Amino acid sequence: MTEQRPLPKKVALAAVGRCLVTTLQLLLQRRIHQPREHVGTLLRFADGTEGRVYRETVIDRPPAADPCVLVVAFRLRGVRGAGHTLFRWESWCNTPLFAGFPGLISKLWLAHDESATYRGFYEWDGAESAEAYARALWRILELVSEPGSIHYHVLPGIHRDEVLADPDLLTPADDPSWWRLVGTR
Repeated sequence: MTEQRPLPKKVALAAVGRCLVTTLQLLLQRRIHQPREHVGTLLRFADGTEGRVYRETVIDRPPAADPCVLVVAFRLRGVRGAGHTLFRWESWCNTPLFAGFPGLISKLWLAHDESATYRGFYEWDGAESAEAYARALWRILELVSEPGSIHYHVLPGIHRDEVLADPDLLTPADDPSWWRLVGTR
């Protein structure tokens, strides 16, 4: 994987602007949904942390021709205790900042883990689109996140639900990385 870095600010701002317009169209067409199928599921990661799904967002679109999983992680700056609950409520307002990016299929929103790290666990159509989104999102996240806490990992060629059903599909099995799902319950 190449070095992770955000998009240039002007490029990211333009991408977020296009996303907002597309999100409005998707909302008007009633193509954004908040199913509850995965809400409450605990996702365990290879670094020993775990996060509980508190929301799911799904976009009505054709099945992925080039599926990939995107995992994004960040720690909010200065958020402690009840602030985490407030962030989860406020995060409803964040949907327009990502729902209209090209290729998005679904997102699982994970509550903070033991180290106060939040994760997004996405399915995307196209690894390049997923990476472009993560690099644009970086510019939004850096406004509220601890420096150095923003990370992403793209897993091409696999559907999110395949990974949820069988985390052993992710190799190598002994990799202790923050992004590698090892189990659910």
